[in-house]
Amino acid sequence: MRLPTTTVLSLSALATLVLTGCSTGSTTSAEPASPTTAAPRKVGSNTAASAPLSSAALSKRLLDESDLGEDYSRKPQRPATHDDVTVIGCPALAKLGSSAATGTGLSFPRQAKASFTYAGGSDSEVSEELYSDTATKLSQGIGEIFDAMTACPTYQLVSGSIVIDMSTKQTAAPDLGDEQWSQLLTYAVGGQRSVVKQTAIRTGTILVVLSGAPALVDAHLADAVQAAQAR
Repeated sequence: MRLPTTTVLSLSALATLVLTGCSTGSTTSAEPASPTTAAPRKVGSNTAASAPLSSAALSKRLLDESDLGEDYSRKPQRPATHDDVTVIGCPALAKLGSSAATGTGLSFPRQAKASFTYAGGSDSEVSEELYSDTATKLSQGIGEIFDAMTACPTYQLVSGSIVIDMSTKQTAAPDLGDEQWSQLLTYAVGGQRSVVKQTAIRTGTILVVLSGAPALVDAHLADAVQAAQAR
């Protein structure tokens, strides 16, 4: 069983894509040095926009290959699936229901997404999501899911006969935008183990979520936030 990094990247398809990714893709198993201290979200004063943007406007603010470099290629977006996922061992996440476990609880209607493969390093991948709504709704929506996911150091996601062992660790986020959330996700299934990083930055009425190989997330996060603010 081989799992692509992006099977657990997207907050909009967290567990569902893990399950569907069991039959295709590649594995990114290198684990980075994990930070030892957790950092709470931080509120700043930057403002990207005074009103929510449309999905079309958000799509123009996504990173592309010219931003990332010649070793990156864009991946086609996978269609949404609706597998029934059960959370075991994390009451805070289970309380939010299956939609939160699969990330579909983050259902802002204005959104744009892109995923990329990095050919220069073990088929590593990075995924970007942009959402737009009022600052309050963005903060509440992403905060609720991150809080639930990091409330339990370990838990399991189950769909049918597939059991995914998950662990989460809150990590320090860079001082970008108005609010920041960041975590390391480790998942294991079928003898495979991978670590990905998710960092979310709210800048005004735009939420930037960058996920993937930790080194790639760290390398491109500032550019993603700048593009979301400026384009």
